[in-house]
Amino acid sequence: MLAAERRDHLLDLLAREGKIVAKDVAAGLRISEDTVRRDLRDLANEGLCQRVYGGALPVSPAVVDYGARQTVAPDGKRKVASVAAGLVRPGGVVILDGGTTALAVAHALPRDLACTVITHSPPVAVALLDHPQAEVLVLGGRLFKHSAVTCGAAAAEAARNVSADLFLLGVTGVHPEAGLTTGDAEDAAMKRALAARAADTYVLASSEKIGTASRYRVLPWEEISGLVTDEPAHNPVIEQLTAAGVDVLPAGAPSPSSEVSA
Repeated sequence: MLAAERRDHLLDLLAREGKIVAKDVAAGLRISEDTVRRDLRDLANEGLCQRVYGGALPVSPAVVDYGARQTVAPDGKRKVASVAAGLVRPGGVVILDGGTTALAVAHALPRDLACTVITHSPPVAVALLDHPQAEVLVLGGRLFKHSAVTCGAAAAEAARNVSADLFLLGVTGVHPEAGLTTGDAEDAAMKRALAARAADTYVLASSEKIGTASRYRVLPWEEISGLVTDEPAHNPVIEQLTAAGVDVLPAGAPSPSSEVSA
């Protein structure tokens, strides 16, 4: 089989199965695993897959820069944001991550809600200017322009000095095996630092992120309180996560009143 034919076969397999297992492809095509790995490396270099141990997964479309992300699945993000905003209780303290879904959450919060919002995202902080009852604490640090958030040592140190009832976490990839992932190592580290300061962590994931992966893992599933997504429950990835014990909150459904610690 020619290289172009192998490429088409791999892309078709990734689209149909949602993953590529190198040893299975090698056995099926009667070629070496090294050949499959080289092909996957070429595809990854073109941004067509995310290489993982033993093969590859679909690459997340959410790894583009902040400006481009605003045009990716805006309706899905609004649906997710509506449910996530319902998790924020009057008088509560919430850490709101950066990213376009978190920004949608800021816009979805009731304008008269009395709460405290901690964020390392300047756009999120600005979006809350017209929420007179919301106290806003901005964590400073080096600005990571790609995602419009602060990160680095100063931001991580600031995070260690706060505590919250709830962390609304944004990621670029959600996968049962690869876990919760994002495209930058420092950004992943900052997300972990924020999660460590909250009683509950809920993941915000519109449908385009489900079943995809990015390079850096953020948190294991056992450290997550739940997943908010607009992806239908019959999606195989959602079914697998539910079977594994992940609490999936469908976007558009009423938010539970007792899921988040007071």
